[in-house]
Amino acid sequence: MQRAGPHKQHQPFRMRNGARNRRKRSMKILYGKGVACVSGESGIGKTELLLEYAYRFSQRYKMVLWIGGEARYIRQNYLNLSQFLEVDAGFENQSIGKGRTQSFEEHEEDSISRVRKELMRDIPFLVVIDNLERESDWWDKKLIMDLLPRFGGETHIIISTRLPRVMNLEPLKLSYLSGIEAMSLMRGIKDYPIEEIDALRTIEEKLGRLTLGLGIVGAILSELPINPFRLLDTLNRMPLREFAWITLSSGEDPTLRPQPFLMRLLEVCFSIFDHAEGPGCLATRMVQVGGWFGPGVIPISLLASAAYKHARKDQGFYFWSMLRAISCGLTASHSRKSEVEAFSMLSRFGLAKVSNQEDSIYFHEMIRVYALHRGGITGAHAMVQSVCNQPFMFQHTDHLWAACFLVFKFGTVPWTIELKVPKLVLLVKRVVLPLALHMFIRFSRCNAALELLRACTDALAAAEDSLVSRVGKWLDKPYCWGSPKSDAQLNPYLWQETVLLRATVLEARSKLMIRGGQYDIAEDLIKKTLNIRISICGEHHPDTESAREIQNKITRLLTSNPVI
Repeated sequence: MQRAGPHKQHQPFRMRNGARNRRKRSMKILYGKGVACVSGESGIGKTELLLEYAYRFSQRYKMVLWIGGEARYIRQNYLNLSQFLEVDAGFENQSIGKGRTQSFEEHEEDSISRVRKELMRDIPFLVVIDNLERESDWWDKKLIMDLLPRFGGETHIIISTRLPRVMNLEPLKLSYLSGIEAMSLMRGIKDYPIEEIDALRTIEEKLGRLTLGLGIVGAILSELPINPFRLLDTLNRMPLREFAWITLSSGEDPTLRPQPFLMRLLEVCFSIFDHAEGPGCLATRMVQVGGWFGPGVIPISLLASAAYKHARKDQGFYFWSMLRAISCGLTASHSRKSEVEAFSMLSRFGLAKVSNQEDSIYFHEMIRVYALHRGGITGAHAMVQSVCNQPFMFQHTDHLWAACFLVFKFGTVPWTIELKVPKLVLLVKRVVLPLALHMFIRFSRCNAALELLRACTDALAAAEDSLVSRVGKWLDKPYCWGSPKSDAQLNPYLWQETVLLRATVLEARSKLMIRGGQYDIAEDLIKKTLNIRISICGEHHPDTESAREIQNKITRLLTSNPVI
């Protein structure tokens, strides 16, 4: 999201295409004025078009608000607008025992309506929803339309999507660049002889005139002393890796499967990086782990931390003799580049973009999908570990959610990893509990926070069982069989810490259930908490007394509210 410049006199929103009147009439009938939708394949340039419009016409709006439209994150991205609009979207305390207590759904709808109401004032805002993945919300299947302000006011909305149609809107279908534009993007200001121009046309054809690929080709030609014919020969001879393609979203989307020739182009880029710095260079690993983060911008320090933890893998045969000539324009030092130098290399070659947030980086979705398959599941572990080692990042909660999606099974999430018990305990302490409470209190994301805590409870219970079963199996073996295979097998302190942490999560869930008026569920959760603490800490431990006070409070609430 970015702030626009000072507000000037508002001008009517205009779509730049020949069929403007027909599209405007269709939108007016269904939704009113002030909304436009741009559709097209991934990598064709939708985001760049929206950015161009936002920068060119920002003076017409008080503020430009950018929302990532990825299915699992769009609701939180929308609620994040509250901090820019100076709207309180937090959970409002209700007078318990007096009148009706709002449900969690009502609290969340109230927070959404406050943001929506602010956007419906007579103030011109530009709301950009980039990369809308689906029309319904991932969490509760509600229509995305319910998040947006009613069209027809001063706020204008632009949506980019790969979907052929959104909310019955007739989108502006973004076409490919013309041959002249594609050639200009690849060759830049250089002049080539006719045979080199023919090589560029062949590359253009094999890339399907995809803007993302054309831009990378232009970056390679401008950064390295290589001609188009040599680059084409390198691309044709580059081996193609085989992957079982699974998208970042739930389910498969063929539009996110990079074309074979684009995959070869990306392999050439990685090979150039590795040849310049040595196999497994920092820039390459930053891309590989970058696909596992959330879809938003990534702080360079966080990305580099994950890259350092990403185990170097055998890079295979990379045409060293062939690439040595074309990469001679880069520094041949095998010493590790600094984070800034690695980021500079990625941005120069078009694999990453500079964000308006300081020291942050952004990867295109096709780059992320390809990179996570290339780097493998070890990149996911590195990403989770780096997130756990950071202070709570309230400005980058999408990366915290991404780590939780990887560890806990949510719906049809395609990727999951299994953490060892010590790392799971660290994740719950540093990420899960702070994130759930932050989402619940600051943004009224009640159901999402409670679902995260429920999944966390199940994971901790499974970790307890695994510790107990492993100890039992080891104790059944003769002592001469050797020492235990891991510290966790005979570590009663780890088991105790895990059980007590589960009690803490149960207590947090109970407190949140009280705020939503679900006292019977809260009572059941606090009973489990109390049983754990009595058995481990004792009857008179402060934590046990705290749980008992919560239980007494719930009993009073149930007495005064017999019917909920």
